[in-house]
Amino acid sequence: MLVAVLVLLVACDDGTPDRGELFPNTPAPTHAPGSFATPTLASPTPPALPAEPPLTSGPVSDDCVEGWRTPFAGSALEQHPLDVIARTVRLPEDRVIVDMRYFEGPESPPSEMGYLAKVERWYVKLYSPSDLRFQGRFLVESRNFGDGVAAVAPYDTEGFRSPDWSGFQWNEAEPQAHAYAGLPGRWRGDRYDFVKGGLGLHIPGLPAKVRGCLDTA
Repeated sequence: MLVAVLVLLVACDDGTPDRGELFPNTPAPTHAPGSFATPTLASPTPPALPAEPPLTSGPVSDDCVEGWRTPFAGSALEQHPLDVIARTVRLPEDRVIVDMRYFEGPESPPSEMGYLAKVERWYVKLYSPSDLRFQGRFLVESRNFGDGVAAVAPYDTEGFRSPDWSGFQWNEAEPQAHAYAGLPGRWRGDRYDFVKGGLGLHIPGLPAKVRGCLDTA
């Protein structure tokens, strides 16, 4: 169950789901070689940027139990999620961070085990000026025993909504990475709805106590 809870692109499942059933409105993966970018859906023009600088902190609330804050530019707290993302997809060197939020909260589902009582999470929205097809939103999670990209969503989506956020479970029968329309980079594993759960994970990707940390994001 512990491995299933992680859903950091490494879990496995004993069935191969039909991608059309999970995401009926999403095209099949694109197998374009030699590129880390997604060929369609992500606009070939510069992505929409906020008219005003994004907020740098959010208050404590029932659905964001410790509030959130933007890490200082150049800090280890800012660099860490970028390093984690770069281990998962080929992250362009000229990426521009549009928004980043750091917040802490419980596991999903909540656990009484001390080492799962608090999970560090980062929300990162970025794009590449040199390859405008590379733009997206990432959720990075860190626990005492490891960290990884928990989910990814198209750049032009908002908040924490289904079916925007995709998670991936490792499938040893299909180790090849695929590009998906609307998502930056190439992804390994079976895709599922991270908001609602799927592929045997019948739990939401984020617990109710931190979902509000992505409001207005």
